[in-house]
Amino acid sequence: MASSRPQAVLFSCGYNAVRSPMAEGLFKQLYGKTVYVQSAGVQKGELDPFAVAVMDEIGIDISRHKPIDFEELEDLEGLNFDLIVTLSPPAHHKALDLTRTAAVNVEYWPTVDPTGIEGSREQKLDAYRAVRDQLMAQIRKRFGAAGQGNE
Repeated sequence: MASSRPQAVLFSCGYNAVRSPMAEGLFKQLYGKTVYVQSAGVQKGELDPFAVAVMDEIGIDISRHKPIDFEELEDLEGLNFDLIVTLSPPAHHKALDLTRTAAVNVEYWPTVDPTGIEGSREQKLDAYRAVRDQLMAQIRKRFGAAGQGNE
């Protein structure tokens, strides 16, 4: 529902290496600077080259993304978000812990981790594309079309 678009959104997954950087990149493409967006992981991983490749296919460059965890994000800029969208169970538990000390809404969007997919390079890329496309659909459904809402 676009009318309830928050001012600051955090996407979170396990390692900030695949799902949350993809969601951050998609969100930035759709809403630009109208809503602040960031991503973080429960732990800090390494940016996944398959995630970079499938985002590049749709014209979004996440190659300079530097994975960070919640603690690093809090140290850098604080955790001043209206909404945390969690994409994995560990991220959801971490975000719920934060609600004890911060006034933040948390939404859980169960999202498959494509890193465990076996098969050819093309089969792996297809799994990453499916995650990317699912995230795009969920972002559009939740936040409305770009240019609508309370901007």
